[in-house]
Amino acid sequence: MGLFTKKPMELLMAEAGDSEKGLKRTLSAGALVALGIGAIIGAGLFVRTAAAAAQNAGPSVTIGFIIAAIGCALAGLCYAELSSSIPISGSAYTYTYATMGELLAWVIGWDLVLEYAVGAATVGIAWSEYLNNLLVQVLHMKPIAYEWCHSPFEKSVADAAGVVHTGIINLPALSIVTLLSLLLIKGTQESAFVNGLIVITKVSIVVLIIVFGWGFIQESNHTPYIPAPSVYTDSQGINHSYGGILGVLGAAGVVFFAFIGFDAVSTAAQETKNPKKAMPIGILGSLAVCTVLYILFAHVLTGIAPVDFFRNDGKEASVVAAINTFMPGYQWLGKLVTVAILAGFSSVILVMLLGQSRVFYSMSKDGLLPKAFSDVHPKYKTPYKANLIILILVGAFAAFVPGDVVGDMTSIGTLFAFILVCAAVIILRKTDPDLPRQFKTPLVPLVPILGIIVCAAMIYGLGWTNWARLIGWLAIGFIIYFGYSKKRSHLK
Repeated sequence: MGLFTKKPMELLMAEAGDSEKGLKRTLSAGALVALGIGAIIGAGLFVRTAAAAAQNAGPSVTIGFIIAAIGCALAGLCYAELSSSIPISGSAYTYTYATMGELLAWVIGWDLVLEYAVGAATVGIAWSEYLNNLLVQVLHMKPIAYEWCHSPFEKSVADAAGVVHTGIINLPALSIVTLLSLLLIKGTQESAFVNGLIVITKVSIVVLIIVFGWGFIQESNHTPYIPAPSVYTDSQGINHSYGGILGVLGAAGVVFFAFIGFDAVSTAAQETKNPKKAMPIGILGSLAVCTVLYILFAHVLTGIAPVDFFRNDGKEASVVAAINTFMPGYQWLGKLVTVAILAGFSSVILVMLLGQSRVFYSMSKDGLLPKAFSDVHPKYKTPYKANLIILILVGAFAAFVPGDVVGDMTSIGTLFAFILVCAAVIILRKTDPDLPRQFKTPLVPLVPILGIIVCAAMIYGLGWTNWARLIGWLAIGFIIYFGYSKKRSHLK
């Protein structure tokens, strides 16, 4: 049995039907759409939009959103076919195992840690930043001391008295990750209910910002819409391609983080009632809703405030700062946004932690990870040990790693996963043409090939530092695979 041994389709379908021993089927199509929106609208929209405008594209960040949406839509069509054909927990990992073999399945499973675990940590860090904004702006309390809400690897800052403060640990980020991990252990249905309430709240707030902010758009802030090509050096001393085609592509790669989450819907396939119909609705429905909101939101945000504001004044709480500064009379909206953002970030973390535990669950069932990752709680029917281990992993990232680093790592990891999912559709059409497909990706192989090209272009736009991080991460994964997983694979 070689490195590219594929998992037989009949074995996958048998696992899908074995619901007595495994995960509990409780989710409807509506719950899946809510899960997708819950994962998508969060840190990406409220934090990465301003970052991409400041560092890469200015007002043309909206074009970056359109490119990212096209890449996601093409990949989403492929996800919809695979998740309805192979309704198993594990997402891209499972699809790759069935089409390209064990080694590439391991690569994508390890890569998904970047998307879900590191993504949850990124949003946890953003949650911590907005918590301070809530304490100061809304509740009129003292902020949490810099030392206790920043990574030790972030740049030290001096206060008004000249005292220099250095980060020790990000306690708020660690706390929210812990709380949501415990909720997931309690049950998927309970988690989905909480997520649904949060989704209604934050979508309403996004719509309010678009409606009220539209009247404050200044045409001068959108001129020129695509800035001339130049280089922008951020506060950490890192150079970014600003303006022109490279700037727009770079922005697409950065705001792509805002779309991460719709594919997490596919990891819940084994907990979905009638997954063959519900999965395509969940994946494509959540993606469609969020794309429209994103483009309108980016247009309004870059219209009410100039690029320099996002570089120098807005920083981590740019949306609230822009409302307070450039929308007089709407300070109440800024306060409402802070509350909604905290709730929204919570739902993103929740869905990403759900996705990560289900990927590890599938890898453990195949023997590629220790059995503890697939142990199901006798009462709650959730992979509780996987959730606890992931809590330690994500908690460490959230507590000790700077937000910008983990954010771009998440984007490049997800883009790589999307490329393999697009390829999996082409391969499965050739190797298993008779497999029942409730949903079919149109124009195969054109749509998957376009998906691969657009995602590869966004990876290119993220720059060599992120390529190096991805290569380093995969190198660690290969050491684990050849040192542990290869010998213990159940398929072999």
